Amino acid sequence: MATKAPEFQATALEAIPKIASLARGQFRTHKTKNIEWRKTQLRKLYWALEDFKPQLVEALKSDLGKSSFEALLTEVDWVKKDCMWMLDHLDSFAKDQKLGSPDVPATYSIMNFRVKKEPLGTVLIIGPYNYPIQLLLCPLVGAIAAGCTAVLKPSELTPACAMWTKELIEKRLDSGSFSVVNGAIPETNALMAEKWDKIFFTGSAQVGSIIAQKAAQTLTPVVLELGGKNPAFITKNCGNLALAARRLLWGKTQNAGQVCMSQNYVLIDKDLVPTFIEFLKVAYKDMFPNGAKASPDLSRIVNKRHFHRIKKMLDDTQGKIVMGGELDESELYIEPTAVLVNSVNDSMMQEESFGPIFSIYPVNTLDEALNIANLIHRTPLSLFTFGNKAENKRILNEMTSGGATINDGFFHGAVNTVPFGGVGDSGWGAYRGKASFDSFTHFRTIAETPGWAEKLIRVRYMPYDFKALAFLNRLTEKSPNFDRSGKVVKGLGYWVKFLFGLGGKSAKGAFLRWLVVLAAHYMYTNRS
Repeated sequence: MATKAPEFQATALEAIPKIASLARGQFRTHKTKNIEWRKTQLRKLYWALEDFKPQLVEALKSDLGKSSFEALLTEVDWVKKDCMWMLDHLDSFAKDQKLGSPDVPATYSIMNFRVKKEPLGTVLIIGPYNYPIQLLLCPLVGAIAAGCTAVLKPSELTPACAMWTKELIEKRLDSGSFSVVNGAIPETNALMAEKWDKIFFTGSAQVGSIIAQKAAQTLTPVVLELGGKNPAFITKNCGNLALAARRLLWGKTQNAGQVCMSQNYVLIDKDLVPTFIEFLKVAYKDMFPNGAKASPDLSRIVNKRHFHRIKKMLDDTQGKIVMGGELDESELYIEPTAVLVNSVNDSMMQEESFGPIFSIYPVNTLDEALNIANLIHRTPLSLFTFGNKAENKRILNEMTSGGATINDGFFHGAVNTVPFGGVGDSGWGAYRGKASFDSFTHFRTIAETPGWAEKLIRVRYMPYDFKALAFLNRLTEKSPNFDRSGKVVKGLGYWVKFLFGLGGKSAKGAFLRWLVVLAAHYMYTNRS
């Protein structure tokens, strides 16, 4: 099979309603609810990725200048691992969940309460350009595992990846159940005119708000994976400043910084700034001994529009470039660049770079750093903190973010089996690992009332009987152990429980303490 991608071709607008209708019709056959059917599709996706690996690696090189190393590590192999992990755990994820104590009172235990995991239906997955394979197909893994059918919309900014994705999906997976629509705004608008059971969108906050507004008109639930102006904090108690510099620079070099999780700016104690800059230069030299432009590992900016967007941030800054700064539009090359700024209103602080550039802002105190970060973006997708234990704890407590990493770049988002998602205006919902299955699943509570239980539930029927209600309350209500001011009242019951539980806060804790007491007693009475 040739590795050169077919010429990009948008899907005919008149075909889109038929594609969506076919996917809905396939779901209504109920075949996707069969666990073995889902596993077969995941296995087929795995082998499709393996078989199309040369094409996808070449496409990522063509669209983003991505090295084969990053193409495999962060894209193709990433999704293959997702398939394997989901196959290993799908049976346990999909089985009914028995509901007992403490969810269901003992009085109602005979009703066989349980949660049945059901697929939401037919979903739309819209992917971005920065990781055009991973961020489109990982949600698909979750949709397949949950038993949904899906229509995928790749980014038109990565046309080679989009065309190979269409061939991979439509030739290898169940026909009609999984389809790909290629195109730009007209095709996306046509897709949004269809009714979906869920929409999963990864991209900019600007487009995400449009998706959310459109979905709200039909009460369609959405997952939005967006971005943000992510802060990094370096306090005066940073244990290893050289390591902080190296790890943060890594976050701005992978995929040429076109990573929604990488830092937008670094808030650093002013006394550490000169040393930090020197360590950045050392890390740069280690990563790019012949310069970043000559490196076979550094990706390029996706297109001229984004090149000029990033360039404008550098043109408009009032700060000083202290590392990097080289640009070459003919190659869509932007050197990893750090800019020392002194104003929160600087272009490097106020705009999301989504590229290999970031700012360094000196601060006097941690209070000042937290105030600035909360002012610039209260709910970023990520944050990073390099301080002592108390400082890191305070930063996590006083700054909200979708995820966070202590003493590193975006490692919280570098493992494909833990939940990932934004908060507030950096995103709604989460996926990866079990969260991917959950994202496309309806958790349906089911109760099963036996006929012989009629006398036990007599209380619910008219004419109402207050004596029966009082009896029911005695069975199901728990008396408060607190007064009207909210203060816990430690009455006789508390002290009896404390005494017989040996101060343990749970039955397990009490049991373990009694074991220790009995063991000590045994050893004492049987001493030689």
